[in-house]
Amino acid sequence: MKISVIIPIYNKEEYVGTCLNKTLQQNFEDFEVIAVDDGSTDRSGQICDEIAEKDSRLKVLHIPNVGVTAARKKGLEEAKGQYIMFSDADDYYLPDALSILYKAIESSNADEVIATYVDQYGRYAISEHIGEPPCDLLIHEILANEQRFCVLWGIIFKKEILENCLDIPEKIIEGEDKLMQIKLLAKQPRVRFIDDCVYMYNMGLPNDRRQTLERVSAYDSMLRETLAYRWDFFEHHFILHQLKDYQRFVAMGEGNNVRPYYKEQFKGRLNSSFSLSNRLTWWLPTGTAGVLIRTYWRFIRAWRHRS
Repeated sequence: MKISVIIPIYNKEEYVGTCLNKTLQQNFEDFEVIAVDDGSTDRSGQICDEIAEKDSRLKVLHIPNVGVTAARKKGLEEAKGQYIMFSDADDYYLPDALSILYKAIESSNADEVIATYVDQYGRYAISEHIGEPPCDLLIHEILANEQRFCVLWGIIFKKEILENCLDIPEKIIEGEDKLMQIKLLAKQPRVRFIDDCVYMYNMGLPNDRRQTLERVSAYDSMLRETLAYRWDFFEHHFILHQLKDYQRFVAMGEGNNVRPYYKEQFKGRLNSSFSLSNRLTWWLPTGTAGVLIRTYWRFIRAWRHRS
């Protein structure tokens, strides 16, 4: 088996049929699709079973709800492919995606090949990277939330390079794809970028995941452990990542609840190397900072919509 495509699914009945059918329609011969129904309470699992009855390349796993990373890990354990690809259930792969990515990773002998994507508004995400950029640069961009490339989907991986990358606590339900990719990049693999568009990403769809301080603390702990091999290099962007999390809590009106945690995290670290705007969100009262952050976010969304 050449490729296994792993799709974790939780309550995506509106989208999962399109996702699975688009994947199964790929013009590539030797592949399987593993749909992991992560305890869905809607018709998602039934839709998967109905499609699997018509196409033996689709394998459906029904498991209790364990979270998206654990669902991906379960799919990986069942995968027979030499290479692994992931998709979200509310997105789908464009025609020729598997052929394009397989050819690229075979010809380059890279450990992962990253392509580009388009969203539902027809906007293409063009990566600034070409060839094989340094892994530490890619980690920096992910930490700063400045990456313009696919983080998990729209990528083909050598199966063996994913070992230990999905060992993420179930409680981490936000940013788990970024953490998985950072764990992989910390191994210093060969990462090759190509400019082919292979994936349709439904941007901005609502989800019921709610971030909590317990989850953020667990995420920070694992992230810092992963970055320990070059902490002096990554510390600044790790703190910037924490600032962005703090700002999200402030925007939700929960700044006072999380401030003691971040006060300890930022002690002696918020120096002039951070932008004045980022430092202001920490210095200002949480109510004032929340108004400014929400206003800025509305401006950015409007600007992106116009562009």
